[in-house]
Amino acid sequence: MNKKGLAILMRTKMRPNNDLTKLSLSPFPNQIQSNPQESSGRVMEHNLDEAQNRLNISGNVERDLDIVRGWMHSAISMKKMEGLDAMLNDFSKGYFSLSLENRRKLLLLLAKEYDFNRTQVRDLMKQYLGLELPSGDNAQSTGQQDDTPLSAFYHLERNLRHALKPTYEVLFERLNTHPGGLGFLSILRADILSILAEENTASLRALDTYLKEKLSMWLSPAVLELHQITWDDPASLLEKIVAYEAVHPISNLIDLKRRLGVGRRCFGYLHPAIPGEPLIFIEVALLKNVAQTVQEVLWDVPPIPESEATCALFYSISSTKPGLSGINLGKFLIKRVITLVKRDMPYINTFATLSPIPGFMQWLLSKLASQPNLGEMEFGSRTSGDESASTFWENILEPEEERVLIESSQDFVTGKNGMEVMFRLLTLSNHEWTSSTKLLSALKHPLMRLCVRYLAEEKKRGKALDSVANFHLQNGAMIERLNWMADRSEKGLLQSGGIMVNYVYRMEKIEEYAHSYFSTGQIHSSSDILRYVESKKLKDESTE
Repeated sequence: MNKKGLAILMRTKMRPNNDLTKLSLSPFPNQIQSNPQESSGRVMEHNLDEAQNRLNISGNVERDLDIVRGWMHSAISMKKMEGLDAMLNDFSKGYFSLSLENRRKLLLLLAKEYDFNRTQVRDLMKQYLGLELPSGDNAQSTGQQDDTPLSAFYHLERNLRHALKPTYEVLFERLNTHPGGLGFLSILRADILSILAEENTASLRALDTYLKEKLSMWLSPAVLELHQITWDDPASLLEKIVAYEAVHPISNLIDLKRRLGVGRRCFGYLHPAIPGEPLIFIEVALLKNVAQTVQEVLWDVPPIPESEATCALFYSISSTKPGLSGINLGKFLIKRVITLVKRDMPYINTFATLSPIPGFMQWLLSKLASQPNLGEMEFGSRTSGDESASTFWENILEPEEERVLIESSQDFVTGKNGMEVMFRLLTLSNHEWTSSTKLLSALKHPLMRLCVRYLAEEKKRGKALDSVANFHLQNGAMIERLNWMADRSEKGLLQSGGIMVNYVYRMEKIEEYAHSYFSTGQIHSSSDILRYVESKKLKDESTE
């Protein structure tokens, strides 16, 4: 083993080789999706012991909080820049030395006591509302016209803008220009998110919103460096890839080297203030065709010659900073990677994903479970003359689908109707339905059709209900194809019944699709996907 391999092994605990079918493409690491409180809690424990060893703290919990609080106050209130860096160092190191409960107390204190002065804002608003607008030609002064009639407005507006800035903005701004400060701010926000997951405090929510806006500005694409990660990079950087790859854990050095070798690419966004640590990274497979199963991506044989590839498949994207949640760095990363790959490999003409559908089974089982109760309510409403319950009743199965399901499932489950049968089949222990050819055939059409409905039609606030779908659609992708039994792992069956989806990014349409989705919620789909949707519309029209 060479020195680099040994260094990575020493610095990183390689995770065991999990089921190869657990691959997915998601904008967030799996552990963050599955349990955000647990994930953020781990972040809050970051460097706790190390910082306690470095600092000369008293060991008295309350006194330690008071000390760190004093450093924080000094870092905010200092007028002279001399000594500011030392104070910011003391505060950041002291923060890591605090217990989780004391971090919570300090952040709540920051949110409440260092907010803006609302009394001052109210007084300024009263003054502003008391001003008389100039009448006639002086109402809107433009060009070289005299703006004296509006000078009082300009003066108060300037004062209002200043008064509406919270005091904690000073701390954020100073940390941003301090060495290591930007990384510390991302950890600070991860802790805030962890607290908000348990208690939705209004002042802390405002603090989070303000810090998120600041981080979004400081992490604009203009200041981020797109870096192709290779085996030649320092072991310290490769260690981060191993540690943060949450979509499909890297099992050993051979696995890591393979992902950075022939037929594969890995790109990450680096920030000069956080050197040697990608904020987000994406893994790409160069293939002849768009993959339909995870096995095609997680190859165990030599890859094809890169000159024969026509498709760049994005199969994993991982964020390394929980504190950057909600800041869409993935959008810019995907676009820049497409541009770079197309420049270096003009023979690549398809850019696609092989993605999970994490919310499909939860949505479907909820639908199936609720319909029998609604059906009983509908029967009761008919006898009582109440039509309200029948408004929600919906048989989500087509007549032929229902007939085939009931006939095929007699050896497994029984039910009053097709939906009850489907619910019982999909909730069988050990996913027994996947071992029966007859059941797989009976379930394929309804599951694929309903999955299209879930992706293309089910929405929340006008956007796709599925989180991964929303991520790619807002980035300018279209739904290209559903893949039956593409991920037969436990996770894949629980999330989506084994179905995976290909999203495709068409270079000439990315901006158009992103704009229409953002402005109207329009979801662009291929003819294969539309076939399911149009078939449903025709059936609906024929029953009217």
